[in-house]
Amino acid sequence: MLRQTISLVFLICLSLGALTVQAERPEPEIHGEFQGDKMYTLLPPDGIPAILDPEYLTGEEAAAQMSADEPVMGLVAGDDAVCWSTWQLDAHEIVNDTFNGTAIAATW
Repeated sequence: MLRQTISLVFLICLSLGALTVQAERPEPEIHGEFQGDKMYTLLPPDGIPAILDPEYLTGEEAAAQMSADEPVMGLVAGDDAVCWSTWQLDAHEIVNDTFNGTAIAATW
């Protein structure tokens, strides 16, 4: 089922919207300027942890846990396919993995 859904070599589906929460934040540190625009540090290095050892579900297992219209980002090569839910990538933004013997970094 999942392989049938992912038919492109690289598929990115955008979410329809996201909730925002206003929180009190410290002032970002200014590091300089570039062409008249200030450059800020918003997060420290490695401030968003990557998914380093992803665990995958079968298409049937994923279908039981995901909604039919849930946005995903995926990769297909031949008969092999993987996808990542964008709601998980919202918290991690990157998956470091191996696909068909090649090291990949999937970013969102």
